Amino acid sequence: MSWFESLILGLVQGLTEFLPVSSSAHLRLTAAFSGWEDPGAAFTAITQIGTEAAVLIYFRKDIGRIISAWLRSLTNEEMRQDHDAQMGWLVIVGSIPIGVLGLTLKDQIEGPFRDLRITATMLIVVGIIIGIADRLAARDETGGRHRAAKQRKSLESLNVKDGLIFGLCQSAALIPGVSRSGATISGGLFMGYQREAAARYSFLLAIPAVLASGLFELKDAMESDHVSWGPTIFATIIAFVTGYAVIAWFMKYISTKSFMPFVWYRIALGVIIIALVTAGVLSPHAAESAG
Repeated sequence: MSWFESLILGLVQGLTEFLPVSSSAHLRLTAAFSGWEDPGAAFTAITQIGTEAAVLIYFRKDIGRIISAWLRSLTNEEMRQDHDAQMGWLVIVGSIPIGVLGLTLKDQIEGPFRDLRITATMLIVVGIIIGIADRLAARDETGGRHRAAKQRKSLESLNVKDGLIFGLCQSAALIPGVSRSGATISGGLFMGYQREAAARYSFLLAIPAVLASGLFELKDAMESDHVSWGPTIFATIIAFVTGYAVIAWFMKYISTKSFMPFVWYRIALGVIIIALVTAGVLSPHAAESAG
């Protein structure tokens, strides 16, 4: 991997990780459109450490409160009723599905799931799902001629069942084209949560999963001779800087704006990919990485 490739891929990772468009799909597509080797699942996981570092800094106050309350709740029974302490447990519970499925499906994630036809299909299907969830949320928020606006749930309403459903939605993002934020936020909207609440829990829920995945891949990469460490670290730094800016913008955007621009983008991109693969312009299979 060249330094220029790592710059572009780092920017793509940072720009798309938190938007409901699938960062893994865009890394795969950027390489395919540019004629580069597929950066691979390991590169994606390691650069995601950079974007999750951005989450840790942006939500540092929330994370600090949650960790402090959760630790105190281990020995103080009264603290177990505290919302922040409960959030600590709910993040752990919500992380179980992706942990189990990530280990179980590791070979498929690194191989068959990276087929561009699967990626394109997921872009379209999940895009439609996000669009439906967005419309349902908008209907509740604005009401209508014959119905009043409906109050949506805040994070204070989150329970173990909803946390597990969020976690199952997040685990769907193991397939390129799904989008971690897109799947979890739309799942939250279907369950009746506010846009900002669903996004906040989505980002907090991603921390254990992404860091664990990144460190797991980092361990394997350190034992391999086929990793371009300089460019990979550079891409991770670029992803961190870009990702922080995107989080700040996206958290403001979702409080008042519709997800429909992302929905139409996903559907259009999916259709274009299917057309190019069908015409033989793009190979559906990843090029083998030479390191």
